[in-house]
This record gives sequence, C-alpha cells and structure tokens, in this order.
Amino acid sequence: MTKPLALMLQGTGSDVGKTVLVAGLCRLFARRGLRVRLFKPQNMSNNAAVAAIPGTSESGEIGRAQWLQALACGVAPTVHMNPVLLKPQSETGSQIVVQGKVFGSAKGRDYQRLKPQLLDKVLESFAITAADADLVIVEGAGSPAEVNLRAGDIANMGFATAANVPVVLVGDIDRGGVIASLVGTHTILPDADRAMIRGFLINKFRGDPTLFDEGLDTVTRHTGWPSLGVVPWLRDAARLPAEDSVALERLSRSGAPGRFLVAVPQLDRIANFDDLDPLRAEPGVEVRFVRPGDRLPAEARLVLIPGSKSTIGDLLAFRRNGWDADLHQHVARGGAVVGLCGGYQMLGRRVLDPDGVEGETRAADGLGLLDVETVMEEEKTVREVRAETPVGEPLQGYEIHMGRTTGSDCARPVALVDGVPDGATSTDGRVFGTYLHGLLAADGFRRRFLQGLGHAAGEIDYRASIEAALDGVADELERHLDAARLLAIAGQR
Repeated sequence: MTKPLALMLQGTGSDVGKTVLVAGLCRLFARRGLRVRLFKPQNMSNNAAVAAIPGTSESGEIGRAQWLQALACGVAPTVHMNPVLLKPQSETGSQIVVQGKVFGSAKGRDYQRLKPQLLDKVLESFAITAADADLVIVEGAGSPAEVNLRAGDIANMGFATAANVPVVLVGDIDRGGVIASLVGTHTILPDADRAMIRGFLINKFRGDPTLFDEGLDTVTRHTGWPSLGVVPWLRDAARLPAEDSVALERLSRSGAPGRFLVAVPQLDRIANFDDLDPLRAEPGVEVRFVRPGDRLPAEARLVLIPGSKSTIGDLLAFRRNGWDADLHQHVARGGAVVGLCGGYQMLGRRVLDPDGVEGETRAADGLGLLDVETVMEEEKTVREVRAETPVGEPLQGYEIHMGRTTGSDCARPVALVDGVPDGATSTDGRVFGTYLHGLLAADGFRRRFLQGLGHAAGEIDYRASIEAALDGVADELERHLDAARLLAIAGQR
C-alpha cells in the first residue's frame, strides 16, 4: 500500500502558532478534496475532548486542539489522533492518557524514563490514523531544540525520525528574535534531526512582509532551508478555542471591555476553559480571568468557576486567594454563579476523596453555595452526550470527570442526559453547577441564560462562527504559503 503524504510542523518554541497552522492547513487541503488527517504524538493540556476508540463502543480523551483540527479536516476525532495526552495535576506530575485511556501518573523525571515505552503506541496510532488518509499533518510539541529531552523523545524529532516524516520549522516573529531562534535550532540539532527539516515558515507577521525579505535570506544562508512563506497575524485565530495554559496567560491579560462582566477565577489546574469561548464571542460580554492575588471584581454580574484537573487542590487555593469571601459577597449583592465540572464540585458543601484519587488530601469543605456533596471515584466518565434542559431545550456536549455528586439541590437539575438528571440549582435559581461541558455553546440556552441575567444576547451561531474562522485561516494560508511546495515536501518520505 502506498504511504500517504505526511508533513510535520515543529516550532522554535511553545505558542508559536503550530496548532492554528495545522488546523488551517487541514482545512486548506481538505477543501482541495484530499482526505486529510491530523496527528499529534504527545500533547500536554488540561483542555481535553472526547473522541472515539475505533473498534469499540467506548470513548477516550484527546487534546481539545486535536478536536478542533479534526473539525478542520471534516472528520470525527479518534483517540489515535493524539495517542499521548499529559494532564498536569501538580507542579511536578501529570496524569498520562494513552490512546484515550488513563495509563497512570508520573512526575517529570519518571515520565522521561517512560517515554521510550510509549513510542510503539505512538507509531501504532500514526499507522491507524494514516491508513485512510491521503495526507497527514502532524503537530510537534514545544521545540526540537530542547536537546536535553531528545533521548526517548516522542513529540518532535524522535517521532519524525521513527516515522520518517519531513519537518517544516515554524518561527514566531511577534515575540522577537526569530532569526536567532531558527538559526540557533539549526546549529544545536544533531545531524540526523537537522536533515529532517525541509524548510521554514514565519508566523504572526504584522505589516508589510517584504520588509523581512532580507531576514528570510539570512535564515536560508545560515541553514540552507528554503522559506515556505510568511504568515500574517491571523485575526480569525482569535475566534478559535485557545489550547493550553500558555494561551491562557495571554487571555488573562486581554478581554474586550463589555457591559456584562463575567469573572473567571484562574485556577492553578484550570481545565477545559474553552467552555468560556461562546461567552467571549457575545457582543457586550467581557470575560475576565482573575489571576491569583487579585480580587474577584465587585462589578461582575456573573462568576463562573471552570473545570479543574485537581478539584481539592484548586478549592484550597481558592480559599487562600480570598476568593471564597469575594464569592459570597458577590452572591449577597445578587450576583449569579455557575460551576462547570470541577467548579460544580467546589460549589457544594464537601468534596471527599477517600481513595486518594487526586492526592493526599482526602476531604475539603466546599464553597457552600449548593446543597450537594461530591465523592471522588477512580473510574472516569468520558462520553459525548446529547441532552436537553428540563423544559426540553436541546443541548449537546461532553463529560470528562471523576466523582459523583448528590444532594437536595440535584432535585433542580440543569440538564437531562439520556433522561437522567445532571447538575444542581440553588433554591433561588442564581447558582447552578453541571458536569456538562459545552453547555454554553448551545445558542438557545446561552441566549436565554444571559437574558435572564439582564443582558440582551446576540443572535450568534457559535458553531458556524468556528467553521467560518477555520475557513478564514485557510484563506490566509492559501495566500501566503507555498501550498504546492508543502505537498511536495510531504511526499518526501
């Protein structure tokens, strides 16, 4: 069987824009009639999505960015598109998800020793993903210049050399030093890895790209790599879901001022914060991430507590920040509160972890705004769901959580999932929590919810806006990249 074309985008560092470029290229080539698939050998993110496990009726986890890239390809995601997902649980350790299922947990040094064992799983998943593809576009992680991590690498050159996938190196000009970062990467790589790179491209350029012609020549003169194009600052990328904590740092410093303020405590182990993107897309709504050490703003109309990879740890930190007192004052002023997944668990009376699923702390008092209690359990719920509100309004989303929540406020559920009540609402209706991710992406529910809080919501079709943003990114890449040459490189296997 003929090998499919394959191309890998690696970056000179984190957050150079690889995720958006891969999504845009997936959409670009899919629009040309190719069967395009995406692949990311290893991702580190607490933003996870539900994906099918082929050959079974089960579901597993992949990075949320790979869900977006699958959408760009026009295909349903599978766990083989992101076979290794690391979900940080503490400063030193992460949960390891392999081919969609929890494999275990490890601290950084232990994981470095574990990586060589995972390469076979990565290559197996790549073969499965490539089996029904004309073209596979692969995304690296971090930078191949981190040569201290090269032994056993599965995310960058370790994968590229093992799977014989040619590489294009991406440099981010917006952060400065792009010539040095590209030339420095060439200098520090060992010969075999350097030989995998067939060209470079510049990302996030503002202004007239011809002003950088001499810069392109300089990079080529020092490396021998051809330039494959200069990508401008992609405005449509701002409408796409942010991927990870690096992007979250940028979001926490931004946010268009709006008449309706939503305050979001920036938890240490925040998870699936793309739940907030539909609110950010609403005209007149400002979503403001509140960093540790800052107070929850008194002018907020809504406080939304997002998901967490470590509910008890983030709950304890919530109190250390003084946000619990701020939150109760917010409620006393008549403000509304929403908790999603881990945020829902925090809103209850207690969170219990008798088996130490999350760590050594076995119990913590909740924020006491809902009459519910959560008990952590080892078995994780991972599934796509079709649901409806108690009044029959259609909803669609997914669940990724550990734990079971019960209590009297569950008698007022937020949704019915397969006819089973989910979530809880306070007696006055101003506080609710749910395990249903994607709730706010339901246009009808979001409009009605905001209107109930006194904000005149727009007529936004959120899913259509994501599709339009992907098309907009693809249009820009068509104009500024040498797509024919990228395909030719993808055939050099």
